[in-house]
Amino acid sequence: MKHVEVLFFATLKERFGKNRIRLQIADESTVGDLKTQLSMLNPGAAETITRALVSVNQEYAFNDEHIPPDAEVALFPPVSGGSLPPTFVAVTQNSIDLNDLLAKITLPTTGAACVFTGMVRGVTARDNPHQTIYLEYEAYTPMAEAKMRQVVEEIRLRWPEVEGIAVVQRVGRLDPMTPTVLIGCTAAHRDTGVFEAARYGIDRLKEIVPVWKKEVSPSGEEWVEGEYIPTQED
Repeated sequence: MKHVEVLFFATLKERFGKNRIRLQIADESTVGDLKTQLSMLNPGAAETITRALVSVNQEYAFNDEHIPPDAEVALFPPVSGGSLPPTFVAVTQNSIDLNDLLAKITLPTTGAACVFTGMVRGVTARDNPHQTIYLEYEAYTPMAEAKMRQVVEEIRLRWPEVEGIAVVQRVGRLDPMTPTVLIGCTAAHRDTGVFEAARYGIDRLKEIVPVWKKEVSPSGEEWVEGEYIPTQED
């Protein structure tokens, strides 16, 4: 175990009723783990903690980054003068909750949402017809989430009117009719490119995000490999 100094600013300071606490965390704790621990400590602030920006020793830090011993960790909302568009990326073993994810990327100005969800197909009719008992998904999680953020940035460059973006990949054993991946985009109107942005997101995820699947069928099992080879620009 190790200790860290946690500083709270603005909304977080009001939620906790103090501007700092000293907290004991596990040796391998990441920023995401710390957020979870703080949410358990103050459940009423959980939503605010989830959205909070984090710095470790005065440098911005992200959920998959490990926290060194005796670090100074600060939690705060986006700085005054501007706000970041809502973004959510994750590799998870949990079921994909469409309503929860839409809530994370919806703003008061949102009037349209386009969501693509991939599913485990139990029966494949075209190409090589066969049955699937289940799929086993695996990901190189830190790199996968980093590449998901890259996909988000690419979407925002191409479709600047898109407001919120969610990219979620589920891993582990997934049975037929189970959602495996979700790309969600929101915007003020449906003619802003929100459909094209969601389509681009899933296509790009299949190219550069390191996720693999093993298909188990009545005839055996095999890892399904893609054909796209990333370039230096990827």
